Amino acid sequence: MRISSTQYHTTMNTALQKASYRLEDILQKMASGEKYSLPSEHPVTTVRMSRLYREEAALDQYRDNIRALQSRLTQNEVYLTSMSNDMLSVRDLLVWTADGGNTSEDVAAMAGSLQPLLDSLFYVANSADAEGRYVFSGTAVDSPAVTYDPAAPVGARYTFTGNTELQSVAVGQGMTQPANVTLPEVATLLNQLERAMTTLQVPGVNVNDPAVRAEINGALDGLDAAVESISGRIAGLGGAQNIIATLETSHANVSLSNKQAALTLGQLDYADAAVKLNGYSTAVQATQKAYAEVSKLSLFNVF
Repeated sequence: MRISSTQYHTTMNTALQKASYRLEDILQKMASGEKYSLPSEHPVTTVRMSRLYREEAALDQYRDNIRALQSRLTQNEVYLTSMSNDMLSVRDLLVWTADGGNTSEDVAAMAGSLQPLLDSLFYVANSADAEGRYVFSGTAVDSPAVTYDPAAPVGARYTFTGNTELQSVAVGQGMTQPANVTLPEVATLLNQLERAMTTLQVPGVNVNDPAVRAEINGALDGLDAAVESISGRIAGLGGAQNIIATLETSHANVSLSNKQAALTLGQLDYADAAVKLNGYSTAVQATQKAYAEVSKLSLFNVF
C-alpha cells in the first residue's frame, strides 16, 4: 500500500502535536500542582472540589465576620464596664449624701461631684466608632443614643434617641449573633440623677426632709436597676464571646478538613507525573527522530 508524502506528513504532524500537547499538559500540571487541568478530565472530582471551594469561601467569610464581631463585642464590654464603674461611684456619693449628719454645705459639695460623673455617663452612652457611627443607638447609628436639651425642665432633659433594634452578624450557616447593645434606660437614669443633684444643690437643703430623702432613694433605686442591667449585658457579652470563639475554632477545623480533602482530590502525584513526563519526552523525541529519518527516504534510494 502506498502512502503519499502529504498523507505521511499530515499523520506525523498530528502525532507530534498530540505528543507535544501531552508533554505540555503534564508540565503545566507539575507547575501548578493540580491533578486536573480541565473539568472534563474528571467531572465527578471537579464537582466535589467546587463544593469544597464554595464551602471554604463561606467559612472564610464567617471567620472574618467573627473576628470583626469579637472586636466590637470587646469594645462594647469596655464601654459598659466604664459606665458601671461611674454608676457605682455615683451610688457611693448618694449613699454618703444621705447621711443625716451632713450639713447643707457638705451636701452641696457632694452634689457638685455628681456632675462630672453624669457627664461621663452621657459621653460614654454616646460613644462612636472610628467611622462616626454611634455604638449604643441600635440600628440608628447616625443618631446619638441620648440627647440633652438644656431648655427642657429638670428631670426631662435627657432623651433616648436611638432604637432597640439589633445588628445581626452571620457567624455560621443559619446562625447570627447581635453585634450591638442598646441602652434605652440610661436617659431615664440620667434624668433621675440630675433631678436628685439639683435638689441637693438647693441652699439650706436638709437630707432628713422626707421629700429630699425620697428623691435620693429614688435615684438609688434607679442606679441599682441600671447597674444590674449593665452587669447583665456585660455578662451576656462575655458569654457571646465564648460562643463565637468556640464557633471560630469549629470553622477552623472544618476549613482544615476541607483543605485536606481538596488536596487529596486535586493534588498532583508528582512521582506518577515524573514517570509520565519521562515517557512523553521519550515519545516526542522518538517521533521527531523517526520523522526526520523517514523524511530523508525517497523512491530513488538504493538498498
